[in-house]
Amino acid sequence: MSVLVNKHSRVIVQGFTGNEGSFHASQMIEYGTNVVGGITPGKGGTMHLDRPVFNTVSDAVAQVGANVSIIFVPPPFAADAIMEAAQAGIGVIICITEGIPVQDMIKAKTFVKSRPNCRLVGPNCPGVMTPGEAKVGIMPGFIHRPGTIGIVSRSGTLTYEAVDQVTKAGLGQSTCIGIGGDPIIGTTTLEAVQLLMADPDTEGIIMIGEIGGSMEAEAAYWIKEHGTKPVVGFIAGQTAPAGRTMGHAGAIVGGAEDTAAAKMEIMRKCGIFVVETPAIIGTTMLEALNSKKIKSN
Repeated sequence: MSVLVNKHSRVIVQGFTGNEGSFHASQMIEYGTNVVGGITPGKGGTMHLDRPVFNTVSDAVAQVGANVSIIFVPPPFAADAIMEAAQAGIGVIICITEGIPVQDMIKAKTFVKSRPNCRLVGPNCPGVMTPGEAKVGIMPGFIHRPGTIGIVSRSGTLTYEAVDQVTKAGLGQSTCIGIGGDPIIGTTTLEAVQLLMADPDTEGIIMIGEIGGSMEAEAAYWIKEHGTKPVVGFIAGQTAPAGRTMGHAGAIVGGAEDTAAAKMEIMRKCGIFVVETPAIIGTTMLEALNSKKIKSN
């Protein structure tokens, strides 16, 4: 089983014929993702990568039954693309675009939340990957293997590191969710953890966070009260000085509880297996799973 995307997902690409959209759509198709078409206004009725091009998302929903959209639209127009997908009834919207104005994203997030059965992942994220079934984003498919570990991450690069370690540990991944590093994003760390916690085929969860904000703490407190699976956690930015933005617009220390040390302490107190370095994420996940098995025997 999986969350958000699988082999039955009918994926469209917004910004299909642009350079980024074309490159990553071809990678997704090569992986085996069920890409059923794409959107480029003014090019409807043509073909691209052997898939139909539509003028609007509504056309794609009506004609090919699209239910997942991935967005490679430039920042000034990306929020409108998100809202167009939500308006058309797309169930999962994954926005890769980086640099969308905050005011635009506030409007887009509010609009998405008003739509029933609609979820936004991102923006500024690497996407969602269910190994062996669907690659909807820019994650390198070759490092993934089908398995039982769910991964939630604010960092694209650290997602890949965790995936590689889990694969080498022989565990594989159920679904990997890159939630994005911008200040305003759709799916939070807590919401992604809840999805994986409810997935019967996910045995353990890796949660990778960053300095800034309270998402990791919120997730940790929920895990303490409701978690049923072992969670391994890591916070990037342990040496970041206060007030410094580190790579992601959302990764900035604004107060004492925003620091990596504070978040890691909260996670420890909530029963999460916290690692000081990403180099031991895979081995710690194995230890966490073994620890659960010993306790249940």
